[in-house]
Amino acid sequence: MTRRSAVIAARCAVLWLALLCSACASLSDRQRDRAAGIAAGARSTVVECEQADACALSSPLYDLAGQARAASTPEAPRHYAVILDQGSDALLARLNLIRSARERIDLQTYIFDKDDSARLVLDELLAAARRGVKVRVLIDQLSAIADLQILAALSGAHQNFSIRIYNPSFGKAKLNYLDYAGSVLCCFRRFNQRMHTKLLLVDDRIGISGGRNYQDDYFDWDAEYNFRDRDVLVAGPEAAAMAANFQAFWEARRSVPAERLNDVGRTLLREGVPAMPVPRYLRPERVQAARAKASDADLVRERFVEPAFAVGAVRYIADLPQKHRRERRDDDAPAAPELEALIRGAQKEVLLQTPYLVMSKQAQAMFRDMRKREPPPQVVVSTNSLAATDNPVVYSMSFKYKRRYLREFGFRIHEYKPFPEDAPVDYAALMPEGPPVALSEDGRAAAGSGSGSGSGRIRGPSGSIGPSAGSQGETTRRLQRTESRPSFLSSGAASEPLPLKRAGVRMGLHAKSMVIDGETAVIGTHNFDPRSENYNTEAAVVIDDPAFAQALADSIRRDMSPENAWVIAPRAKPPVFSGLDYSLGKVSEALPIFDVWPWRYATSYEFRPGPDCPLPVAPKDPAFHRCYVAVGDFPEVNVGPKWLYTRVLTAFGAGLVPIL
Repeated sequence: MTRRSAVIAARCAVLWLALLCSACASLSDRQRDRAAGIAAGARSTVVECEQADACALSSPLYDLAGQARAASTPEAPRHYAVILDQGSDALLARLNLIRSARERIDLQTYIFDKDDSARLVLDELLAAARRGVKVRVLIDQLSAIADLQILAALSGAHQNFSIRIYNPSFGKAKLNYLDYAGSVLCCFRRFNQRMHTKLLLVDDRIGISGGRNYQDDYFDWDAEYNFRDRDVLVAGPEAAAMAANFQAFWEARRSVPAERLNDVGRTLLREGVPAMPVPRYLRPERVQAARAKASDADLVRERFVEPAFAVGAVRYIADLPQKHRRERRDDDAPAAPELEALIRGAQKEVLLQTPYLVMSKQAQAMFRDMRKREPPPQVVVSTNSLAATDNPVVYSMSFKYKRRYLREFGFRIHEYKPFPEDAPVDYAALMPEGPPVALSEDGRAAAGSGSGSGSGRIRGPSGSIGPSAGSQGETTRRLQRTESRPSFLSSGAASEPLPLKRAGVRMGLHAKSMVIDGETAVIGTHNFDPRSENYNTEAAVVIDDPAFAQALADSIRRDMSPENAWVIAPRAKPPVFSGLDYSLGKVSEALPIFDVWPWRYATSYEFRPGPDCPLPVAPKDPAFHRCYVAVGDFPEVNVGPKWLYTRVLTAFGAGLVPIL
């Protein structure tokens, strides 16, 4: 038997086992109906409030929706919009809106964990249901709550609470290795079609959309790694479009009530509806503080109402579940083409922030066309470094094409640092003082490097300090930190952040935003990559307002400042053979598989201020190499054997681009 035949036979065996196990675990229609009946019969019908407003919290944030509607006409809609940059504020806004709901709460997300922040939100949703609010929760199956006891409990919790799982492989909520392998082998395209849309909508009046899922690392609550993310809160008539889109997903055939899934249903048949597990908070004092803040009207007014922008028309551009059909219409998936139209329409500048800089062929053609204009619009990109990214596999692809991005597309690229000094985060809330700690090859604190205990910190503005992984509550479980698909070899995340030279709580970009010509702002879920175009359903909020666009641009540029990012620029030309080096690198990059030329066209630079360099300058400025110091291709990464790993990925990973 040849090696190829052996591989095919092994895959067929795995697929056969997966299908066999799935068939054995599947419920009959009669069993599924019985499980659904058990859940329905157990749902409480007790409503704790008899008031017409469901005893809703009086909230100045919720009131923005009424003010916007009162000022709107069909011809001239008015909205209020708030940028949610800081993770703790994003959680606070959600809790406050859930408590202020009077009729309905719709929550749609890709990841819903069971850690501190997620459980807090879940308990608030259940409390809203008990006081009379209709609550609907829709979660993509691949990252849904991975606990059958919780899902079974939720399925029978209350008549006002409903939970559905989107696109469940083998009709299950929780997949094992064979399920993953079988899904990849038998149903690759369907398995990769995920609901990446994120929305919290209250009373069809006020909604939040953006990059955040429901997990501690999206709200600055994780002890190892937190996402620098962004949402936008919109109050006003465009919430009706959000409601219509959610309804389309809720009614889609791929949205399955949790109680009708095979594994959840089997739990119900075996145990009935279990009680909700008692929460075991890692940081109970922080949870209690968040609960208290959520009802503080003065704090809510200060954080959200006073900074709110009064804007005119707002567009919620969102793919429909029909995007996942083989035969789909153009208007089933409007997110990618409408965002492309915005970019193509730029006259002066595209300010783009994306965690994963991997361009589809269509996007590459667009940027080449824009580069040919006279003068071409400037494209400024904020993205992750290898040290900051949650997905090294995807970064390896962007690393491969740096020359193309800089030279052919004219991008100006800024890569986010893992320990930003001026991020929109409450450094003091993360952990106590202390400098970052250098690590030895084995990941231990090096001698003479601060505490020596491995409890390194990240330094924030004005000397404030961020936390370390070991100083206030250790991580007790492995998280799926990346939104990439699990691989054939693992039921977990396909990749993890790489080890660094210093200990500390690192940050990585997860925000997906854009500003066009300083006038049009975009905040959403779209990563501007092939997966977002072809596989995931995505959504974006588009606001044509110069003041709001300027605020968003300021936020993105802050992430690109020297305190927070490295600049990617061409290397200084070597004194000899510079042309040969460039040509060989270009040929190597263009190969469909191999890319083994070790000397790269570009590298990372750190700004070094001084009397001759008071302010940062652009890479094409004659003073650039005087004001910036090259810090290597992978600064801050404890490379070791990972260098070879990354080079292998860049050499052989080109075929992965369409699904990354």
